[in-house]
Amino acid sequence: MKNIVIVISGGGSNLAALLRAAREQDWAGRHDARVAAVVSNRPEAGGLRLAREAGVPTAVIDHQAFASREAFDMALAEEVDRHAPVLVLLAGFMRVLTPGFVRRYTGRLLNIHPSLLPAFSGLHTHQRALDAGCRFAGATVHQVTEVLDDGAILDQVVVPVFAGDTADSLAARVLTQEHVMYPRVVARLLSEL
Repeated sequence: MKNIVIVISGGGSNLAALLRAAREQDWAGRHDARVAAVVSNRPEAGGLRLAREAGVPTAVIDHQAFASREAFDMALAEEVDRHAPVLVLLAGFMRVLTPGFVRRYTGRLLNIHPSLLPAFSGLHTHQRALDAGCRFAGATVHQVTEVLDDGAILDQVVVPVFAGDTADSLAARVLTQEHVMYPRVVARLLSEL
């Protein structure tokens, strides 16, 4: 069985989309794959409840309990490694990972970012797109490298920016498309493994 580990920090809407796709598209039967675990750096992350309700084991590695980013990443890697994943998916994980963690999962570590990379890496992407006068925005699934939001682009979705859009309205429209794209990329990669 090909194990997938999903790493989150928040409510888990992309996690929910991935879990739904795994079930509805029968990743176990079609790709011999499953979501083996969901790991959060925040004990209160809503996505943990979603995972438990789906019968997926969860773990919390609270970053506040560690004196350094490196120590946290080592503990996170130990938990991820317990599941021997073929893919590690960042889904709303709001921490910058150390180069050592990234290298450990080279080629297997993916992220979804709410902009059309390489534009607007980092935070506040929707407001920055609006401030720049963009007519289109979107999201990107990419491989994670040591450079923030700079890995190989695996897929992108484009959404229009409407007159009167706010960062929140644009974010909501982009998010609906993220929920389609991320599972599509994962299913494609699983078929190639």
